[in-house]
Amino acid sequence: MAIKAALPKYELYFYNAVLASALLWSTRRIFEASASNVDRKAFKSSVKPGWHYLGRKMDTADEEWAMWIWTLRAHIAFALCGHVLFAKLCSMLAPQHRSLASMAYGLAAVWTSMGWTYVTLVLSHCVLLYSISLVKIRRLCLLAGFCTLATFKCEPFVSWQADLVAGDFDLRRVLFYGGCGFTIMRCISFALENCERQDGNYSILELLKYNFYLPFFYFGPIMTFDKFYAQANKSDLSRKAREMWDINVQAVTHLALILAVDILFHFLYVLTIPGDLKLLRHLSDWALVGVAYFNLVYDWAKAAVMFGVINTVSRLDHLDPPKPPKCITALYVFAETHFDRGINDWLCKYVYDRLGGKHDDVLAELLATLCTYAVTVLWLGPSKPVLVWAFFNCFGLNCELWAAKFFSMEPFASFEHAMSGAMSRRIRAVVCIFNFWSIVLYNTLLLNSLDFAKLLAKRLLLKGFPITTAVVMFVTYCLIQVIKERERRRALIDDPDPLPPATSDGAPVGASTSPPADSGTAAPAVAQPVGDAGKQKAE
Repeated sequence: MAIKAALPKYELYFYNAVLASALLWSTRRIFEASASNVDRKAFKSSVKPGWHYLGRKMDTADEEWAMWIWTLRAHIAFALCGHVLFAKLCSMLAPQHRSLASMAYGLAAVWTSMGWTYVTLVLSHCVLLYSISLVKIRRLCLLAGFCTLATFKCEPFVSWQADLVAGDFDLRRVLFYGGCGFTIMRCISFALENCERQDGNYSILELLKYNFYLPFFYFGPIMTFDKFYAQANKSDLSRKAREMWDINVQAVTHLALILAVDILFHFLYVLTIPGDLKLLRHLSDWALVGVAYFNLVYDWAKAAVMFGVINTVSRLDHLDPPKPPKCITALYVFAETHFDRGINDWLCKYVYDRLGGKHDDVLAELLATLCTYAVTVLWLGPSKPVLVWAFFNCFGLNCELWAAKFFSMEPFASFEHAMSGAMSRRIRAVVCIFNFWSIVLYNTLLLNSLDFAKLLAKRLLLKGFPITTAVVMFVTYCLIQVIKERERRRALIDDPDPLPPATSDGAPVGASTSPPADSGTAAPAVAQPVGDAGKQKAE
């Protein structure tokens, strides 16, 4: 009902002003805490010399970002540039064989970087799951795939494979587990799609083309086999209008995002501060909340850059890869809290949607979410933080359905139907405050530590009550209203409201006088268009 409900402009201006003021105030507090504690003993291991001409040190606590930007930068740039040039040459000379050429280049690149033992291991997994897919039993394919994935995530298999990871190549461990994990997920997708095929089987060559596409091989994202097969084998390689312009803009945006993260690391030590519990206990409420918020924003930015660069390359190959993750700032629904759209699409297609159906039955939804998060735990690697994170997110996703079922009953449905769209939007925003901070706390637990998440929750709900709690919740309410305004404008662009038909005198129907009281008819209500399935369910 409230997806296209508008609010007065002055009210939206007030919400934006409150958000800007809160962000600036929190940033200032974090900057002061970073500058005054830069020489702490706990900071020495992660705060290193940075911009010496400005006298600023740099936060280097995230090893994954350091690996991507400093260690792997030259290797990735060289390999991807070679892939782009080779793919472009093949598209010009033999476009019908471009997927085969990309497979050959990817296989050669993996062989060069990791050696023949690793390539043999990956090929053995491909042959194994391809052979099982010929039986065309979905459950057998899933069982074999998950058991194979467990050999890279659980003991004692991880220790047994330590000899395969050893070597003088510093990044061997990262590339080993990244390539193997994504290979298994791709092989499961291929096997399940082969089970669905009615006329014959896909050839193993199609699986190798799918798996050894170099931009996706080591770090993803995962594109399901049906999408990759359709896009990689299409004959029409013409581009849409302004498509190259969009690709260039996307590349420049990623460079700007890398620069923004670099600036963040030099002025706000938001990755090092959560590791120092003594300092956290002495921070102000605004600084603590800001550290948690910037941690989540940074994690989104990192994922957007990592997947965005690869997606840009794949778009040059005429593919339509999964989009980058949605920023945590724009999340207030559990159904959209995914930081990897490729994994999310994979889980929805093969687990969540297949078991949950239309997602309107409580028991079916519970079974679907439990199975989905079980697979997610296996993918991330079972550990205490991952298990706690999965439990609370599973509960939150089901709680949204329970709340939707409850408030769709009488008398709540009649109450909302009687109120205006703007008032309904305000009430929904109040309810979404608790969703937003639940998402923040659960993901803080996964990204940082259980101690940091507990300290943040205590400061917000207990020690900071009632002043800090009320102020933070009001700022969150303003944020949700700003998000809803963006969603309203996007909904109007995607599905604009039709103009009312004109009468014989040229006046619209809505402008005519109301029908006589004895006519016995009433004007039918205009049906509101539905948005995203997950958002619609939560709303």
